Amino acid sequence: MLVAVTDHAVERFRQRVGSRAGLLDPRPEIAGRVRRAWEAGRWSEDAPPGATAARGSVYVRDLVDRDLLFVCRRERDELVVISLWEEGRVGTPRVPRRFTDALR
Repeated sequence: MLVAVTDHAVERFRQRVGSRAGLLDPRPEIAGRVRRAWEAGRWSEDAPPGATAARGSVYVRDLVDRDLLFVCRRERDELVVISLWEEGRVGTPRVPRRFTDALR
């Protein structure tokens, strides 16, 4: 399965999860995580509670962080990651706000 990642998904990943040290563009990390989770069968077409449940969305649960869902659209042989969803996450994001504000 080919995995593409939108700019919005990259921004959400930076804001909420962060990236491995030294990576300027987390797209390869996101695509790899989604591909491995997809191959492990950790995806569903059923929206998590509280999600908008847009028609055609596929939700891929990360293998590393079980609360993290990648919101995707399936287009033929390609999976497009459009956003992230943190299921059950309450409180502050994992990445301190001072770092995400610096991205602006």
